[in-house]
Amino acid sequence: MSPETAKSLETKNKLLEGALRTLTEQGIAKTSARTVAAAAGVNQALVFYHFGSVDELLAAACRYGAEKAVARYRDRLADVGSLSELLAVGREIHERERAGGQVALLGQLLAGAPTHAALGPATAAGLRLWIDEIEQVLGRVLAATPFGEFADPAGLARAVAASFVGIELYEGVDETGAHAALDALEQLGALVAAVESLGPVAQRAVRHHLRRRGVTGQDR
Repeated sequence: MSPETAKSLETKNKLLEGALRTLTEQGIAKTSARTVAAAAGVNQALVFYHFGSVDELLAAACRYGAEKAVARYRDRLADVGSLSELLAVGREIHERERAGGQVALLGQLLAGAPTHAALGPATAAGLRLWIDEIEQVLGRVLAATPFGEFADPAGLARAVAASFVGIELYEGVDETGAHAALDALEQLGALVAAVESLGPVAQRAVRHHLRRRGVTGQDR
């Protein structure tokens, strides 16, 4: 790698980090080429040189931030062995990301999506990274339960992701209610774990009941 290329990548990363920091600390309304460049410690002309526009910089920063966040927890998610453990890990991730300002950042990204054309698709793409990871875990852990043949991991992954996004935003106005929602999700995981602990005869009865009820998984 040439020194010029290394310097260019360093500057781009500074701008990406500066954009994320500005969004988190100052909000979407105060995020501009000037404020991002100041946070990055570079000339604001470099925003346009490297990204073309502030919107494209914000979209790139959204993807960059999501990739870093998912990478932090990929190994942890790969070790999850049950639905209840997945929900517990989800709560752990929520607490860590909230403390690190990522919940506030997500709120700003969602707030800015209607007025920044590139931000909506980039935010959705970032959320899809999480959904893909969750879907893999759900497919693996549910396969060994009485619910495996009836579950739709792709749909459930989106439901879990949407629940946590909603809880993260809800926490800003009702922290107690948000924690109650997280508790309820963990209780749901405990109920599933209780079914998992049943003997083979009881598990067959659960499957039979679900089939009689016409419960089926969606096409994967």
